[in-house]
Amino acid sequence: MEFRHEWKHEIRPSDLLALRSRLGAVLERDRHAVNGCYEIRSLYFDNLADKALREKIDGVNGREKFRVRYYNGDLSQVFLEKKSKWNGLCRKEQVQLSREEVQAIAQGDVSRLEGSKNPLVWELCFKMTTQGLRPRTIVDYTREPFVYAPGNVRVTLDSNIRTGMNGTDFLNPNCITIPAGDAPAILEVKWDGFLPSLIRDLVQVPGTHTSAFSKYAACRIYG
Repeated sequence: MEFRHEWKHEIRPSDLLALRSRLGAVLERDRHAVNGCYEIRSLYFDNLADKALREKIDGVNGREKFRVRYYNGDLSQVFLEKKSKWNGLCRKEQVQLSREEVQAIAQGDVSRLEGSKNPLVWELCFKMTTQGLRPRTIVDYTREPFVYAPGNVRVTLDSNIRTGMNGTDFLNPNCITIPAGDAPAILEVKWDGFLPSLIRDLVQVPGTHTSAFSKYAACRIYG
């Protein structure tokens, strides 16, 4: 997968309402959305030195982070994802996990992953061994996704960001999460080679600017 462009903007509740109306009138909803949105639960990985967190806060040019994710509480489809950033561009690699792999990863049990033939699972296993990556915290939020074919554009509105604090009980739907401080709503725009002027006009929000906001960093507020 090629690297993609990405914009992030922190927005106010009033901006969220206005964008929802504008985007919904012009763009298509993502086909995976249920009633216009879906609930995302992610389990992020880091080491004892908080490598992923520190690199994000320090704005390191080339960085990566691993997470396991599922949507709308559906544990039958759980994905391992690696998000890479380089020179302001982003790339996401993704693979669906077996139930056994999900349980091993959530428990930080490297020994049960060593036989995997999937390159992304093997890379996580290798870095759990060599870098000390371990499950760090749960991140929950609501996403409203919109798509536009020219430029392969994806616009999302993310809100209700919640943290599992130090909890990693990823597979428990009743795991307690709490609001991640005063985390704002987030507008994200991703595209390939070009961003159509129509999209540029639709996502304009007065008084905002491109942000380096990180849901993972916001959800580490309590430790």
